[in-house]
Amino acid sequence: MKQTWWKESVVYQVYWRSFYDSDGDGLGDLQGVIEKLDYIKSLGVDVIWLNPCFESPDVDNGYDISDYYSIMESAGTIGIWEKLLEEIHKRGMKLIMDLVVNHTSDQHSWFKESRSSKENPKRDYYIWRSSKDGSPPNNWRSYFTPSAWKYDETTGEYYFHSFAVEQPDLNWENGELREEIYKMMRFWLDKGIDGFRMDAIALLKKQEGFPDSENPDDIRYLTNNPGIHTFLRDLNEKVLKHYDILAVGEVAFVGPEEGLKYVGENRNELHSLFHFEVCDEMPRMDLKKFKAIQKRWYQGLWGRGWNSQFLNNHDHTRQVTRYGNDREFRTQSAQLLATMIHTLPGTPYIYQGEEIGMTGVHYSSIDEYKDIAFHNKVEIEVSKGRNPQEVLEELRPLARDNSRTPMQWDDTKNAGFTKGTPWIRVNPNFKQINVENELRNSDSVLSYYKKLIQLRKENPVLVYGDFHDLSGEDPKIYAYTRCLDSEHWFIIMNHSNENSSYILPKSLSLSGSKLILANYPEIEDGNEISLRPHEVRVFKITQ
Repeated sequence: MKQTWWKESVVYQVYWRSFYDSDGDGLGDLQGVIEKLDYIKSLGVDVIWLNPCFESPDVDNGYDISDYYSIMESAGTIGIWEKLLEEIHKRGMKLIMDLVVNHTSDQHSWFKESRSSKENPKRDYYIWRSSKDGSPPNNWRSYFTPSAWKYDETTGEYYFHSFAVEQPDLNWENGELREEIYKMMRFWLDKGIDGFRMDAIALLKKQEGFPDSENPDDIRYLTNNPGIHTFLRDLNEKVLKHYDILAVGEVAFVGPEEGLKYVGENRNELHSLFHFEVCDEMPRMDLKKFKAIQKRWYQGLWGRGWNSQFLNNHDHTRQVTRYGNDREFRTQSAQLLATMIHTLPGTPYIYQGEEIGMTGVHYSSIDEYKDIAFHNKVEIEVSKGRNPQEVLEELRPLARDNSRTPMQWDDTKNAGFTKGTPWIRVNPNFKQINVENELRNSDSVLSYYKKLIQLRKENPVLVYGDFHDLSGEDPKIYAYTRCLDSEHWFIIMNHSNENSSYILPKSLSLSGSKLILANYPEIEDGNEISLRPHEVRVFKITQ
């Protein structure tokens, strides 16, 4: 298997607006990230993924870019960004930026020109269509709204948007537009960044002819369309292959067979991908389903392409709330989930605050949520005559703001995030769950993460080792081995709120093995392993 730095790395995602506010305006900023770099470095991570900080009206928290060459004023300046890159590299870490090139803001100069007239040279930078019998060009919906089309009175046509109406999609069929994108990517790579997380990258190619869908609520027609790989190979040929970087793509609605087309080492497209068979398609933990997903992706990619491991990010509810137990077993549960992410095949991604076991938030009012997607969903449901409070209760568990509350640094006002009024309300449990408390406790979630990261760094078996699931259909126990040459590791965990037991297969003996890591004390040996709620053990097997 080809060995590379990004396969061996652990990535830490910084959602900067909620990370640390250096100037008291209530919004995190790039200077705040600089001031917390020593904390990030202390975790042992290798790469920082920074959410978009380009110039933006901020309708969708920076994913609506109005200038690819400037830094958002509320985030900082290009000088501060350059200092951030310098300080990250000085600490031996790398930086990947969030690349949003499926769409721009409607305030981008390209779109302003495009909408000004049908004859404008940049008209074809975006997707414009005439009405169909007085209605939108087709019946497609967007991720955020009931229609993917917005009528524009200036020229009497509709433009296409896969997300909010303020986020018009770029027309990748236009070669001049593609060259502008490549030029912009080279600009940032030549400044020294180490790669891109590529937002919504599988949406670049649209269905030919934009036909009506038989089921418009199933929005798979927006993504993975024939021709997408032609675009990505061109992007690789013109940009990616000329730099020693990581290009990881956000690729929804794919299984391993389709996923391999994006990341196959012989295809010259992307290096790795985020698939969403877990985070988008498994609302609650279903261990049997999760194990089946892991097995299929391992079998589909291993030795041919590379996967990512994550259970939460800025778009998904925090993992200990959604997939664990954030109440009586919060610490053990957070440690168990971490163990899965860092010992299963693929590059582990840590979302800020995950390493201290931060939980999802429970706002009582719709107005306290800031996310445009959440508000659009609420509006759609309320327009059907439904009770607003009932809608809130239904949609709250998967609201994106669950993961966007400020980082909890200490137990002072606003969790030490800001001296001002935070842009979104801090989770009230910050008095108990914060970095300062975690640092004082050797058995904390934070301490456990540091051990896990160091373990992966020092033992290539956890990166390049073969994977074998030994627990099959067991709904509570996940047990598997990682093996590289003569080195064999055994990982076992009880993903439930009750005691469980596991009988070792005859082919596996732990006699003389070394217990490397555990989240409970007082471990007993034997062929039958008794596990307490959310208990995990990692063994190095002596052959």
